[in-house]
Amino acid sequence: MFWKKKKTGDKQEQAPKASWKVLNEQSQLDQISKDSATRPQLIFKHSTRCGISAMVWRGFERNWESEGYAADLYVLDLLSYRDISDEIASRFQVFHQSPQLLIIKNGVVVAHESHGAIQQVPLNQYL
Repeated sequence: MFWKKKKTGDKQEQAPKASWKVLNEQSQLDQISKDSATRPQLIFKHSTRCGISAMVWRGFERNWESEGYAADLYVLDLLSYRDISDEIASRFQVFHQSPQLLIIKNGVVVAHESHGAIQQVPLNQYL
C-alpha cells in the first residue's frame, strides 16, 4: 500500500493512500470476482479525457484516504479498454456509464453509481 504523510500539529503521521491496480485485461475480471468472496473489490471506470471523470476520481480518492477503507481498487481507462467495460456491463448486469464506480462482493455488484453520485456512495455500508 502506498502511504503519504499527513501533518497534524508539529508531528507527522502516516495516512493510507488509495492504491490503484490498472484493469487492462478481461481475465482480471475472473480474479476480481474470486477475490470479492473475501475482500470487497471496487472498479472505477474513468474516461481520461473527461474533466468530470477526473474531478470525481480526485474526490473519491480524498474521501478514501481520509477514511482508510479496506478493499482492492481497480481503475479502468475507458478510452483504451472499452471492450473490458462492455464485459463488465454484461458480466455484472450494470448499464455502462462514465465515470462509474462499482462495488463487488461475493461475485455480484452490491452498489454502483456514476458521475457526481459516486461521491455520495456510503462506502462504510459496503466495506
